[in-house]
Amino acid sequence: MDRISGTRRLAFAIAAALAAAAHAEDTTVVPIAASASSDAAADPSRSDAAAADAADRARRDAHEPARLPGVEVRAASAAVETPAFPASAATIDAARIDATINAVDVEDAIKYLPSLFVRKRNYGDTQPVLATRTWGVGSSARTLVYVDDIPISALIANNNTLGAPRWGVVSPQEVGGVTMLYGPFSAAYAGNSIGGVLRIDTREPERGEFSFAQTEALQSLDQYRTHGDYATSQTGATFGGRSGAFSWFVGANLQNSFSQPLSYVTAASPPAGTSGAIDATNKLGQPADVLGAGGLLHTRQTSLDAKLGYDLASWLHATYLVGYWRNDADSYVQTYLTDADGRPSYGGAAGFASNTYDLQEEHLMQGLALRTDGGGRWDGEVVVTYYDFLRDRQLSPAGTPSGTEFTPNGRRADLGGTNWATFDLESVRHAAPGGAHELSFGAHADEYTLKNPTRNTAAWRDGGSAGGLFSAGSGKTDTYALWAQDAWTFAPAWRATLGGRYERWRASDGFNFSGGTAIVQPNRDDGAFSPKATLQWSVATDARVTASLARAVRFPTVAELYQIVSTGSTFVSPNPDLKAERATSGELAFEHELDGGELRVALFREDTRDALVAQTSTLDGAPVPVSFVQNVGKIRNRGVELAARKGDLLVRGLELSGSVTFVDSTIVSDPGFVGTNGSTATGKHAPNVPRWRASAVATYRPDARWSLTLAGRYSGTQYSTLDNADAVAHVFGAFDRFLVFDARVRCALDAHWSAALGIDNLGDEKYFLYHPFPARTLVAELEATF
Repeated sequence: MDRISGTRRLAFAIAAALAAAAHAEDTTVVPIAASASSDAAADPSRSDAAAADAADRARRDAHEPARLPGVEVRAASAAVETPAFPASAATIDAARIDATINAVDVEDAIKYLPSLFVRKRNYGDTQPVLATRTWGVGSSARTLVYVDDIPISALIANNNTLGAPRWGVVSPQEVGGVTMLYGPFSAAYAGNSIGGVLRIDTREPERGEFSFAQTEALQSLDQYRTHGDYATSQTGATFGGRSGAFSWFVGANLQNSFSQPLSYVTAASPPAGTSGAIDATNKLGQPADVLGAGGLLHTRQTSLDAKLGYDLASWLHATYLVGYWRNDADSYVQTYLTDADGRPSYGGAAGFASNTYDLQEEHLMQGLALRTDGGGRWDGEVVVTYYDFLRDRQLSPAGTPSGTEFTPNGRRADLGGTNWATFDLESVRHAAPGGAHELSFGAHADEYTLKNPTRNTAAWRDGGSAGGLFSAGSGKTDTYALWAQDAWTFAPAWRATLGGRYERWRASDGFNFSGGTAIVQPNRDDGAFSPKATLQWSVATDARVTASLARAVRFPTVAELYQIVSTGSTFVSPNPDLKAERATSGELAFEHELDGGELRVALFREDTRDALVAQTSTLDGAPVPVSFVQNVGKIRNRGVELAARKGDLLVRGLELSGSVTFVDSTIVSDPGFVGTNGSTATGKHAPNVPRWRASAVATYRPDARWSLTLAGRYSGTQYSTLDNADAVAHVFGAFDRFLVFDARVRCALDAHWSAALGIDNLGDEKYFLYHPFPARTLVAELEATF
């Protein structure tokens, strides 16, 4: 009760502060500037209050409309450092994030960017993968995510668990802006950019500053026989500044979160001698009675990070980024069953044991970058990173012998020692004044190492002292690449960007153990060249047409090749014989800058051969459904995306932004698929890609202090099986369509303090994306910046 009442107290306090602010006559605040690079754009309370008040009066006197926060859609060349991304992009800056989004975790910042979706199940989720316009969830290795040129993508896997980007290595208060680059059209990025590249830029203070933020969230859930309030409390602080050649920005974030059930325990029929099961089916229409709730997760997360900079010379700058992340989590269950005497019982159902576990994680990320900025013809950059699973251990019981007791013995799954390292070197030769060519080139290397043994343990609750080996999967992959790209302005209104990337890949040290059998897997190697071409025509000063065509090759991740998972309700079988997937992507985009806004229409197509797709099925001899990866012959994605933003629409101070995306994602050929009852995958919709996806954001600013936002997100019908057999909706395991509305009110109380109240899932939409997703949630924030 303490955590819930604390949430409500803060919400009421902020509500009172907002109400008081509404009647204040003499409070001076700062309007948000239009430029994302200024301190005012990052936070309106960071500029001088008197200057802001004068600017606001001047604007009113001149009847000048205020520019309002929203999503910008524009050519990436205006937003991204060299080498310039040749195709289209979407950007949101810190000011717009503050005004429009109930952002508790870093990944919340991209909630309304066109065509994107983050599978975030709960606050503090360790598995929030990113879906793009051509690939859905479960495709984590098809998108690259960077923080200040440091990759945080977990390319060790391509799934919804181990493969999620490491968002927690940066604090939400440090984000200066987010840019999504659509498609694999730049030679500077690896074949994993099939879905696109997401860049998170953090702020770098030029003067001393300190910020503090307290966020409280409260979710109320009523589903099946689970009724409860689930609270989240988060405290964040940053400290930054500069002294001569040295700069620093340090962030700390503490989060204590209780989630709604992340799963439900089901069975084909109620356990003998019990009552209370809820009659239901699964997504295939088969009997799947609900016996209870699982995955009631309590997480306690700590994130510490620092970005240290030093000017070695006027033209040479070094940056060191370090992030430490710790997570201690416990998963609980709730049974709906009672025995003959009316006492709660698990009925011996294995699902209650697999949904009960302790999780202990400690990760460390380090990145070192050396950049030049001499103002001359040449510039360069070297980036070296290392990510290490210092500790990553999941402990779970082996079964439920009777009543509501678990066996003392269980399993201990370890990922400690798993790691990856990357190296990137690039150089750019800027075009001379009036010159035609900007040439960039570079080299890349990476190594991903997987260590994932699962051991038997006699006492799983006591830390799980290691026993005999139950299963194991280990191995590593290496990739080396060279690339070059030339942006050629061959006429005043025409620009062609031509490039290519050669990649060499190798898999080695593969080892698997299961069922008492050990297998040493053979080494693998492969290579590919990927050409890129973009042609841009500036029809007018405010309009352009861009045509892009590229090839991208994604090699299998080490987890797809070698990982065996048998913890909780997850069972994964590796496939060491997977081939690389090869995609040919094209886009034709029209962009037009409006008065106070932008418009973009993009036609896109992508043909992927030997697509690596995960499926869950009952394999021969397997007692439970098993997830495995296979090569699908050919998948074709084709669609259209419309994105727009317009300020001062109808009334002064009202801005509307949004996007609509349609995609026809079809399995053209899959000769290796063997379905049940003669089903086929050919001609079916590709898994996890909805035909329709849309978002809309309306923000009203009556003055420089207040912002009021109503936003909506829609995702259409999607399937999770190759033969589209999962036709039953609104059951555990299904992938439902959904329409969710969010609301937010934010006020800059004075030059230093701001407060916000918001509601996510305003209509309390009940939907599943395999997991049950959050119900209506109240979010309250209080932030100070000095």
